[in-house]
Amino acid sequence: MSRRIACRRNRPGNLDGLSKLSVVSYASSLENLCMKAWISLVAIGACLTVGTGAVAQTQTDGTDHSEERFNTRLVGTNDLQARSAYQPLPVRQGDRRILYVGHHAGDGLNPLTGVVEPNGTSVVDVSNPTNPVYLSHIPATSGASGAQMVQVCAGDELPEGAAGRFYLLRTNGNQSHELWDVTDPASPSFLLTVAEMGHTPEGEQNTHKNWWECDTGVAYLVGTVEGWRAPRILQIFDLADPASPRRVRDFSLPGVQPDANGPVPGGSGVHEVVRLGNRLFLAYGTSGNGAVQILDRDKLLKGNPDAAVPLAVSPASLIFPQIGRLDLPSFWGGHTAMPLLDIEIPDYAGNRDYSTRDFLFVVSESTGNSCQEARHITFMLDITDEAHPLPVDTFQVPEATGGFCDRGGRFGPHSPQWSMEPPFYKKLIAVSWFNAGARVIDIRDPFHLKEVAYYIPAITDRTDERCAIIDGVETCKVAIQTNNLEVDDRGLLYLVDRANTGLHIVELTGPAAAIIAN
Repeated sequence: MSRRIACRRNRPGNLDGLSKLSVVSYASSLENLCMKAWISLVAIGACLTVGTGAVAQTQTDGTDHSEERFNTRLVGTNDLQARSAYQPLPVRQGDRRILYVGHHAGDGLNPLTGVVEPNGTSVVDVSNPTNPVYLSHIPATSGASGAQMVQVCAGDELPEGAAGRFYLLRTNGNQSHELWDVTDPASPSFLLTVAEMGHTPEGEQNTHKNWWECDTGVAYLVGTVEGWRAPRILQIFDLADPASPRRVRDFSLPGVQPDANGPVPGGSGVHEVVRLGNRLFLAYGTSGNGAVQILDRDKLLKGNPDAAVPLAVSPASLIFPQIGRLDLPSFWGGHTAMPLLDIEIPDYAGNRDYSTRDFLFVVSESTGNSCQEARHITFMLDITDEAHPLPVDTFQVPEATGGFCDRGGRFGPHSPQWSMEPPFYKKLIAVSWFNAGARVIDIRDPFHLKEVAYYIPAITDRTDERCAIIDGVETCKVAIQTNNLEVDDRGLLYLVDRANTGLHIVELTGPAAAIIAN
């Protein structure tokens, strides 16, 4: 059997061609429903057959590099200075809407300063989504490159924040987590470093996705802590007063703590935590050897009151806040576990018990170019019984509908929306799908997921190539790589591209728009 290796070729940042992204005319012939695919999901803990419920549309093969859309319309674009983008975060600041974008490592020319800067955080005014205005770029600091993750809290919301101020929490390369004052988004100012990264016993160092509770100030920072056995664990800080960070505890699965032995559970460690009420939903492993964990938030923060040391780093202390856990197969990881609670199931309305149920939408991240990996999917877990999560349906984009393996780059899911506010929440969920763009899934019946819209941006002269070595031959193709997305209360989707194609603001049309209008 030939050895197949996926890789990415890094190109130096583009310093010319600074014009805005061109918008290719809409393709109007894509709105024909054609198939509903069904697959078998090998049991996660047991054998279970589940239908994908994926409704696929006939798409092009992407060779003409034009946009592809179904029940969507492009509203506006910004090139983001041709920087590789990770995460968009729309924030209301007074009467303005500001989009903060975290970037991957690299560098590029900032036309606002005339200086080549290491990638950091882009700040864009999207008050008028048809004309996004680039306000500022916050470079990575202290020799770092990239600042993938951004969170923003208003001082009015934080228990001890300054009224009228806005605070940005971000990663700084793989080195640290930082706080910035972004009250004036055109002129951010550095406040302090919250935490410096340590190293695993193997010398790894990492940061990644953070969650910041604006109502309490508690921040769940993902990164490397000295001596722990996985490159990503939770570092929990009290940032109620942004000027005075206080470390609460470190946390991961039992077996990851420094004095543990044997196999390291959860693959690469914690990828992301999501909070809803008194529950925390943790995803481990990213793309392989993953796990999903449900925690009691109060028990995590306060520890076991009956223990001599309530927050001790011990197996007993680490298991104490756990309510439920599901270990995933070796070929799937946990990128994100998004809670969807109190869903009314129309078909169960006649039943006396459990017609309203709780779910987790879980994503396993694609990481290999040109399909040189196992196929990654999203799946829905029923967590009505929190101690026993159960898979009930899956969603994937059928590869044949767009010839996605031949387009280059990654094909598969990456990240769902974070917003748990109307108009999308508990009706639709949007998921970034790399070279298949953004996919919008109807989740009103979590047992029967179906796609209702998609948008794949047009390739531009800024779009970078992705490479794969297959049977000893390197093949490189320019490919859209929609990395993350988010939605806002206006019903707009914000897509950002890791292959330097910039920002796309998209709205739903047709039947998809009707779902969120009701």
